[in-house]
Amino acid sequence: MFAQTALRQRCARWLIATGLFLMLGACVEKPSTLERVKEDGVLRVITRNSPATYFQDRNGETGFEYELVKRFADDLGVELKIETADNLDDLFNQLGQPSGPVLAAAGLVSSEQRKSQVRFSHPYLEVTPQIIYRNGRPRPTDAKDLVGKKIMVLKGSTHAEQMAELKKQYPALEYEESDAVEVVDLLRMVDEGQIDLTLVDSNELAMNQVYFPKVRVAFDLGDARDQRWAVAAGEDNSLLNEINEFLDKVQKNGTLQRLKDRYYGHVDVLGYVGAYTFAQHLQQRLPRYEKAFQASAKKEQVDWRLLAAIGYQESMWQAEVTSKTGVRGLMMLTQRTAQAMGVSNRLDPVQSIRGGAKYFMYVKSELDDSIEEPDRTWFALAAYNVGSGHLDDARKLAKREGLNPNKWLDVKKMLPRLSQKQWYSKTRYGYARGGEPVHFVANIRRYYDILTWVTQPQLEGSQVAESNLHVPGVNKTKPTEQTPPL
Repeated sequence: MFAQTALRQRCARWLIATGLFLMLGACVEKPSTLERVKEDGVLRVITRNSPATYFQDRNGETGFEYELVKRFADDLGVELKIETADNLDDLFNQLGQPSGPVLAAAGLVSSEQRKSQVRFSHPYLEVTPQIIYRNGRPRPTDAKDLVGKKIMVLKGSTHAEQMAELKKQYPALEYEESDAVEVVDLLRMVDEGQIDLTLVDSNELAMNQVYFPKVRVAFDLGDARDQRWAVAAGEDNSLLNEINEFLDKVQKNGTLQRLKDRYYGHVDVLGYVGAYTFAQHLQQRLPRYEKAFQASAKKEQVDWRLLAAIGYQESMWQAEVTSKTGVRGLMMLTQRTAQAMGVSNRLDPVQSIRGGAKYFMYVKSELDDSIEEPDRTWFALAAYNVGSGHLDDARKLAKREGLNPNKWLDVKKMLPRLSQKQWYSKTRYGYARGGEPVHFVANIRRYYDILTWVTQPQLEGSQVAESNLHVPGVNKTKPTEQTPPL
């Protein structure tokens, strides 16, 4: 009897303890998305593989979206893990899945339809949807001109939503949605005449137009819109709040503007004819000197494509040119610089490239230690062009104006002042054609961007020029116009 009573008491205590444990367990809240990210030490992000978002070159991962989201991960103190989606539907489906990506950074634009799938962050980049047509064909001027045209857009995109709305106004309008293409493919299809029109955002066109000399903007379809990041739908705002704080911060401290300048501030510097010419010279001239650029780059520990971009800006990859001021050769070295760099014959392309590479790295090494990359490279290019003394003068002017003397975005505003007496009279080194290094750097950055994109490993199946140089979508047809249309 006593044993049965004791047993009942032990069972009762066990049941009570179990019940309390289950009740307490039920009261413990699940960790928020932000807490899980920090506990795991990894921020999983999904994006698109394109020049305007994310891609890998021989130096690793790059792209506007990648750079921005990498800074966010660093801000959280976690590792960034990037995943790429096959298409936009796949991107939205994966977002928020168990053990899946928690953030989409892919050049997304908010829409009513998408708001039912995800929640959007504060904006970070303004873009305009643009109808694209092929030069030489009738230019559409408004929405009604789209009727009867062969049109393709990305499946699941806001552009597809825009076309659906237009079809309500113009029932005869026909268009195709595809999840087997990216923006680069759509532009190539217009360039080659496979389709009549497409609809892309202005920043995507700006990044890619140089590869497709026939594409043109017909007209803007609607007003400018904001690109935003996205998180999964639901009531957990922890990660979204952190994202918004980060985007607000980089907007205020200038980081966002510097990224915009790095990726988009120089994309339109070539103009139509310049872009066409560069595309042709990629095929016809660069293969002769590619190995020389690579050999010098390896010796000096610099990216060969940057050296090639400098060479193109200086001579358009011509070995025997001489300027009015006496500088000569592919890298356009002065007699004094050539002698200092051990170049005996400036018209020898191998010697010229070797001397230019050595001189560039020397100029870069002489810069103030406080200047960090990527600005250090842009400063070195400016000094290569105008001289380090004038560059120092511009940095001092920037500091006096309350700007950052270590940021190219700020110093390039000051360089043109060196040609104005009211400013250069107050500097140590005096007058300089200060606008030239600004254009010099902008052009080289654009050439370098193009070379980086066309030589990346993903393009192994693209059109191949001599010496296995990858040149995607370059149209060899000579342009029939000398200036781009409005």
